[in-house]
Amino acid sequence: MLGFLAGQTSRIALGTSVLILPWYSPVLLARRLTTLDVLSNGRLRVGVGVGWSKDEYDVAGTEWGNRGKRMEEALQALKAIWTTDPVEFEGEFYSIPRSIIGLKPVQKPHPPIYMAAYVPAALARVARHADAWHPVGIPLSVLPEMFAGIRAMAREAGRDPAALELTARAYIFLSDQPLGDDRSDFTGTPEQIASDIARAREIGVSELMFDVTFAPDVRSVEDILERMELVSRLSKESLAGSPA
Repeated sequence: MLGFLAGQTSRIALGTSVLILPWYSPVLLARRLTTLDVLSNGRLRVGVGVGWSKDEYDVAGTEWGNRGKRMEEALQALKAIWTTDPVEFEGEFYSIPRSIIGLKPVQKPHPPIYMAAYVPAALARVARHADAWHPVGIPLSVLPEMFAGIRAMAREAGRDPAALELTARAYIFLSDQPLGDDRSDFTGTPEQIASDIARAREIGVSELMFDVTFAPDVRSVEDILERMELVSRLSKESLAGSPA
């Protein structure tokens, strides 16, 4: 689908939110993602995570217990494939004999890596490897403190903390009536959702990725497109500073 969209568009960024990285062969995945980056002329964003469901790991045929170690190693292998030739990598789970692997991505040194993470070990992995932290379902109220902690760990790892971005994925649930103060972010009336979009911008979220497909009143493609149009309008109004 992303390959099709790359051929039908020219400006919009294309990406994943998120690929469960331990399920994939780094070599095959790197080649697929590179193809997307080349076809889109450098518009790819690579969202990755370790996942949360053991059942999904069982179905994918991947061991659950070592998922964090696999994730760490897969990230190292991806970067090696994208940035070096010949490529050579030897790890506990993945091994790449000395090989020429082309093409290379249009974006240098590689497409930006957006990483979902919640627990301390995964947050530290973001600090070491990611270009952006990509939280899903974490309240806006706690994002600044958590992100400050990630940037501090990035500094300790020898990286420029200012280069690490904060992106977020938002689930949209629309209500005809205003919800109370205990509502979740991005739920309620259009006005309430617009205020959340503005709040996200205030705390430094550089990109918001809206997911409208899980709302109980979204049952068809037409419903999805209608909700996306609403989110687009609210985002533009929030950016312009006008009332929703």
